[in-house]
Amino acid sequence: MNSDARIHVSLAHLRSLQGAARGLSFLPRQPSASVLNGRHASRLRGRGLNFEEMRHYLPGDDIRSIDWKATARTGTPHVRVFTEERDRPALLVVDQRMSMFFGSQLNMKSVTAAEAAAIATFRVLDAGDRVGGIVFNDDTHVEFSPKRSRRTGYALLESVAEMNAALHADRNTTSTPGGLNGVLGSVARIAHHDHLVLVFSDFDGIDETTHRRLSSIAIHNDVVLFLVYDPLSEHIEPGDAAIIGDGQMQAEIDLGSEATRAAVGGFTRERLARIHRWQKEINLSVLPLSSGEETLPQIRRLMGQLAPKRSVR
Repeated sequence: MNSDARIHVSLAHLRSLQGAARGLSFLPRQPSASVLNGRHASRLRGRGLNFEEMRHYLPGDDIRSIDWKATARTGTPHVRVFTEERDRPALLVVDQRMSMFFGSQLNMKSVTAAEAAAIATFRVLDAGDRVGGIVFNDDTHVEFSPKRSRRTGYALLESVAEMNAALHADRNTTSTPGGLNGVLGSVARIAHHDHLVLVFSDFDGIDETTHRRLSSIAIHNDVVLFLVYDPLSEHIEPGDAAIIGDGQMQAEIDLGSEATRAAVGGFTRERLARIHRWQKEINLSVLPLSSGEETLPQIRRLMGQLAPKRSVR
């Protein structure tokens, strides 16, 4: 019997998203309505430059490319010639911890993160860039070095599907605080410079160490945070009770009290607000994704792409 796709995703489902988001791009030229487009320029640096050669200055060359040391040494103007790198490696960080195994309306947050990661994987490959990533849960993480290979992309998504399938309400974990921080340490080790780092997470357990590590990564890389949240965090309706947990322990809370609803909602909203404050403090972008809506239309909207028109017969 097939499992509910809103609770667990299969590799087949993730691979089926391959052609779903054509037209999306993580390159610098962004649509004006894209959240990755700043007030005056894109938030994305794009591909880096490789030094190709030193040669004599020719009429029409940009004077900014003149190498003044070589010019002084030889007595004739010389310029440095650079070519754009063929690709820019992308590193996808996909959170499949127990904190992600929650959904009040449509999907589990873990499903929304998995779908968004699959869409991003195929868009990066279609642009001719290398793709790799880190998939993690409460107990472990798996790393994939960025390669221009669909086999690597499929292996990354297979790991996402496997960790997603292992999420269950009665699952025991050995989770410890700072799990995300440890993964960000691995990101810093892999992404030295000129990487596109995409993080798909609810950012549970963030602290000042998270802030420092994201700041360090963002100095030499483009960082985009796909902030996955559940609509319950925005507005909690009165109810009899709800079960909340941290991956190891669970507790039943009474949502009939207005004060209790305000406290629970405020806890999650503060985390969302904290991430948005970091967007102003650090050179990164935040794309909020609700688990209460379908994933692809949200990404299209956030990146300023209109939904494809259906042909009328």
